Amino acid sequence: VGAGKSTFASALALQTHGVHVALDEWFVALFSPDRPAENFVPWYIERKERLLGLIWNHSQRILASGADAILELGLIQRQRRVAFGRQVQDEGFELLVHVLDAPLDVCRERVQRRNVEKGSTFSMVVPEHVFEMASRLWEPPDDIESREFAIEFVSVS
Repeated sequence: VGAGKSTFASALALQTHGVHVALDEWFVALFSPDRPAENFVPWYIERKERLLGLIWNHSQRILASGADAILELGLIQRQRRVAFGRQVQDEGFELLVHVLDAPLDVCRERVQRRNVEKGSTFSMVVPEHVFEMASRLWEPPDDIESREFAIEFVSVS
């Protein structure tokens, strides 16, 4: 959270004439009004899984049109990320994963600023405890994942 995924994906879409599809944008539009005040993690995970399927179906139509699908999915845990990557490859598509690396304090400051300014990359307020939880859950690609998929590490500050 706060590493610069939205900014990077938007710029990449312009550069490649691709279509940027951001999970958070879709999630907020479809589900945020119904978000429970308590115990929202299981609620979120169930909807995220359904939304990933919908986004992948939409992405296949984008790819069939000849454009690149620039997916900003925030797959922070290795198992889900690998499963999605294998699905893409099993269906005959090329996959290039960009991993944005920014210091934790920089990410935290960006999220706090975005929460207040609500600029172009704002989709929802990210409370401090959610930022901390997501940061703890982040699993960077390991050697096995890096051999299985084309991964580009992008250092941002």
